[in-house]
Amino acid sequence: MTMTFANLALAPLLLQALAAEGYTSPTPIQAQSIPMLLQGRDMLGMAQTGTGKTAAFALPLLHRLAVNPRPAPKGGARVLVLAPTRELVSQIAAGFETFGRHLQPRVITIFGGVSQFHQVNALKEGVDIIVAAPGRLLDLIDQGLCDLSGLEALVLDEADQMLDMGFAKPIERIVATLPKDRHTLLFSATMPKSIAALAESLLHDPVKVEIAPPSTTVDRIEQSVMFLDAAHKKAALLALLQTPEIGQAVVFTLQKNIANEVCAFISEAGITAEALHGNKSQGQRERALDAFRAGTVQVLVATDIAARGIDVDTVTHVFNHDLPSLPESYVHRIGRTGRAGRSGFAITLCDAEQRAWLHDVEREIGRALTVQADHQWHSEDARHSTMRAPVLGGGPVKQIKPPKEPRERKVWTEEEKLAARRAAKVA
Repeated sequence: MTMTFANLALAPLLLQALAAEGYTSPTPIQAQSIPMLLQGRDMLGMAQTGTGKTAAFALPLLHRLAVNPRPAPKGGARVLVLAPTRELVSQIAAGFETFGRHLQPRVITIFGGVSQFHQVNALKEGVDIIVAAPGRLLDLIDQGLCDLSGLEALVLDEADQMLDMGFAKPIERIVATLPKDRHTLLFSATMPKSIAALAESLLHDPVKVEIAPPSTTVDRIEQSVMFLDAAHKKAALLALLQTPEIGQAVVFTLQKNIANEVCAFISEAGITAEALHGNKSQGQRERALDAFRAGTVQVLVATDIAARGIDVDTVTHVFNHDLPSLPESYVHRIGRTGRAGRSGFAITLCDAEQRAWLHDVEREIGRALTVQADHQWHSEDARHSTMRAPVLGGGPVKQIKPPKEPRERKVWTEEEKLAARRAAKVA
């Protein structure tokens, strides 16, 4: 018998919202997580992007609010969700609002890049759910503008990326302000030692739900690589984007200035494109994403800030104009396609300087990417390069020269010291 959401004993108002969205059967992570979370169990969830993680934690937390109605604590919230980027924060909040449409919970987002005025005003009377990036939330706590001592549930989503982005200390300081008697959920796509240690420190007798091994990629995504010189990347990318089978695409670059250059290059060729990176204002980022979701923009050119949290089912292709410096980021990048049961394509453009990073990616995913050699820019030099990976500032890693042998220190006698003083006086 096929499991349905109705089998999961969720509140009727949640089932109505799910039916209105056309959701009938839970994904594997939802089917395994929701019953445990309804029992109040702490959880460590391991799953790739695009598997339905947001609903896996949002539905049972909304159920908690529905069956235990109470005023939100002033200056704080009943539920806190931490996520690494503004885009993911906004997406999670939208999920809570969609699934909770008949419950009408008070949901606010907290992140940097915008004035804190509206965030602070919303907090004064208390809210049901805060979805926040760690940095801005900690700022508000330090200013005495947010009190989370009455929190009931904490969710850390994409915990591995938050640690990669340097949020370990902010998370630690935020958690120190929370009540120990709380419901805690941690979701991550990978399980490095740092995540295992974080889970050990935060979770009490957790249930572990693992949908796929953390280093595997989605089977339905066809992955390939083109070896070429760096100078030919833009031309090759444009040729790929102009092929008829391309629907919507996300292009990833390593640096913000390259994202701008690539976006301008393909826009001049008549392809609608927007750049998305950390130098864009929050308003610019939201407008770019809204246009992409609406389909009025065909290509989103982004740095890794968009590797997670961009949930657009119509993305057919992901292009890596540059390889990521962290191999696990590759998995999250290509997860922008092949969503909602669709097939997808991920094509990586690899030059000689980034060949070492490709090796790291292939080791991470446990397989070699299919080589596309039948194109005019193919470079055997890039394919067989043994160059070391570039540093993040650009350019190859410089060879560090061994330190020079220190000179032997002269030991002065008292007679020599006296003679030196006399000579100094003469001078």
